[in-house]
Amino acid sequence: MVVAKEKMMSYEEIRQKRVEENKKRMEALNLPQLSTLLHTPSFKPSPRKQMKPRTVEKQLVVVRRSSRVANKPAPVYQEVLVDKVMIPRRVSKHRDLSNRVYASDEARAEALEKAEKLESGLDPHFPVFIKSMLQSHVTGGFWLGLPVHFCKTNLPKRDEVMTLVDEEGHEYPTIYLAKKTGLSGGWKGFAVAHGLVDGDAIVFQLLQRTTFKVYIIRVKGSQQS
Repeated sequence: MVVAKEKMMSYEEIRQKRVEENKKRMEALNLPQLSTLLHTPSFKPSPRKQMKPRTVEKQLVVVRRSSRVANKPAPVYQEVLVDKVMIPRRVSKHRDLSNRVYASDEARAEALEKAEKLESGLDPHFPVFIKSMLQSHVTGGFWLGLPVHFCKTNLPKRDEVMTLVDEEGHEYPTIYLAKKTGLSGGWKGFAVAHGLVDGDAIVFQLLQRTTFKVYIIRVKGSQQS
């Protein structure tokens, strides 16, 4: 039993001796530090970087200018007020209607009677109508409405240029509006040229599709209003 114990002690001594020898060899080869390094994480997370606001650097650069304007002074810009462009409206002149002359009923009837007598002596093959002048025909709007039945029966279905021929043979072009059955542009020129007034009786004789022969019966005894 004592011999077995001595054998065990000698074995322990031998193992311990070997461990110390291996330890010395490892230290000689620097193995302990390598082992420590292997067990220690080599990666260290870097701290989170803070985003810096982006800055834009402004620089003054030289702009190439055309040789034609290189020697001219640079333009000077300044704030100015610009008026709004407006299309000017057509402003009609105020008509003085204070001197309008109105025909009496008797004078108007007398002019119509003479116009009917003149009509009876005209060629019946040509359509005829009589129009007694009102203030709207000879002053103000200068619009002459024609008899609807006459227009639908004898005049063009579309707008046309109607020629008015007076007793002296002078021609006056006017615009006939078919839908409104009346004379518009050009009628004022005819009325003014012939000095038409309220109460005058006009005889229109259709000589051709777009030509009227016009006879004027002057009113008498008109009075001013």
